[in-house]
Amino acid sequence: MTKTDVIIIGGGAAGLFCAITAGSRGRRVVVLESSNKIGKKILMSGGGRCNFTNLHCEPSRFISNNPRFCISALSRYTQWDFIALVEKHGIPYHEKTLGQLFCDNSSKDIVAMLLDECESAGVRIQTHCNIESIGTNDHFTVFSDKGVFASESLVVASGGLSIPKMGASGFGYQVARQFGHSIAETRAGLVPFTFSGATHEMTGRLSGVSTSATVTAGRITFTEDILFTHRGLSGPAILQLSSYWTPGEEIYIDVLPGQDANALLLAAKKSQPKSLLRTILATTLPRALVGELQTLWWNDVAEKPLAAISDEDLARIGHKLNRWPLKPSGTEGYRTAEVTLGGVDTTELSSKTLESSRQPGLYFIGEVVDVTGHLGGFNFQWAWSSGWAAGQVV
Repeated sequence: MTKTDVIIIGGGAAGLFCAITAGSRGRRVVVLESSNKIGKKILMSGGGRCNFTNLHCEPSRFISNNPRFCISALSRYTQWDFIALVEKHGIPYHEKTLGQLFCDNSSKDIVAMLLDECESAGVRIQTHCNIESIGTNDHFTVFSDKGVFASESLVVASGGLSIPKMGASGFGYQVARQFGHSIAETRAGLVPFTFSGATHEMTGRLSGVSTSATVTAGRITFTEDILFTHRGLSGPAILQLSSYWTPGEEIYIDVLPGQDANALLLAAKKSQPKSLLRTILATTLPRALVGELQTLWWNDVAEKPLAAISDEDLARIGHKLNRWPLKPSGTEGYRTAEVTLGGVDTTELSSKTLESSRQPGLYFIGEVVDVTGHLGGFNFQWAWSSGWAAGQVV
């Protein structure tokens, strides 16, 4: 049996950062990771460049049934603290857009930094470690195929259900239930939409086409790029919206964000009366998209100059351009989802330490908890902040 002070289940962003924080306090820490290497999601994130935090990180960028829960951890270990660590290690980075910070070179730089910090803090990492069961009396006992580990503190940082091919599983939820915790309903977040029928055929024809748009579901709106795919719709704006979308609900797409399409078309009718509608719109929108929209909305006047199209018809077309209704058949699910919405009920955890109110010495951090960030580095910041908060006390 290996006796230690802290056992951390999961060698991802949250688990490693908790290990570093606790180890730096002189605690003996072991990280148990089921896959063949640590930080797999870090390595693949941001197209291999790791969007490691966001300059505009604030609680409003997070989704939870208990919205105030994330405030304590985020305010005590901020994006500026993590940026300082990145700079200390000499990792070059840049702001891409909307406060998103990426490595100049590779996500491997962040993993190497975390490994260096783990080594300095005396953290032991055990990969290829499959946990068979967890027992408790006056301490925690973890039985695994790599031996038995015992500790006074147990941290669950095993992530959610997103991207199962990288080893994601519901293990953390199983542990939570074992110790009497409730789980807020889980579903795929930051995930592309899929469509059926004619809309599916249309997105297939437009596959690879991207444009800026404002997308809306209910009262939630995002303005960023959308991307048409063989399966449906993706791109930053769509991924953001997916975390708020309810199955069966229509979404609305404004392909001329920030512009009154009706006013634009009426102005064009006056200034360019001999032009075709598709010619006007192709100056702003991808030509292939204009062709599909023409088929949907104005084929009957497609060959008429603007001067010959009634103001009423232009108003109808303009309304569609600003509010194109589409009903997704679903999402691509956990297979491609960047995060898992829902998780361990935060009303049963301390917002300051992430400790369980059901079982002393048990902690839940990172994605396994019912806190989910927007796209753009927010989920990594939650990993760093929640890992740090638990690491201060385990």
